[in-house]
Amino acid sequence: MIRRYGDTPQNGQHYGLRAGVYAILPRDGAFLMTWQGSPHDELQLPGGGVDPGESPLRALHREVFEETGWTIARPRRLGAFRRFTYMPEYKRFAEKLCHIYVAHPVRRAGPPSEPNHTALWVDPEVALGALANAGDSAFLAKYITEY
Repeated sequence: MIRRYGDTPQNGQHYGLRAGVYAILPRDGAFLMTWQGSPHDELQLPGGGVDPGESPLRALHREVFEETGWTIARPRRLGAFRRFTYMPEYKRFAEKLCHIYVAHPVRRAGPPSEPNHTALWVDPEVALGALANAGDSAFLAKYITEY
């Protein structure tokens, strides 16, 4: 069974399944994260949805690059969680199946290409208190304590 974080699904509301991949990116005592501006205005693990026909690893590389401008290497899956949410940019409710990886940031190729995203290096303690969703925070806390 995959653990659920966040809001309880609303009775009678349809949630479309949306698989996504997200990365914990440690380097030199900090974590590479993304600040997503409007409509979210929140700190997030870099990542996003897996497009139809796309492999999860390909999606991970693409999403991290789009949201941070960095290339990554050696991704390793840590686990998954799910959450029920409204996605304002898509105007739909989704059951997000969030697969969490750890990877090594290799090289900054430029600024994020995804609109309203800013790449930030964040101290672990700050990140734990500032991440937008409890699932991301739980996986980051586990990573920090176990590795």
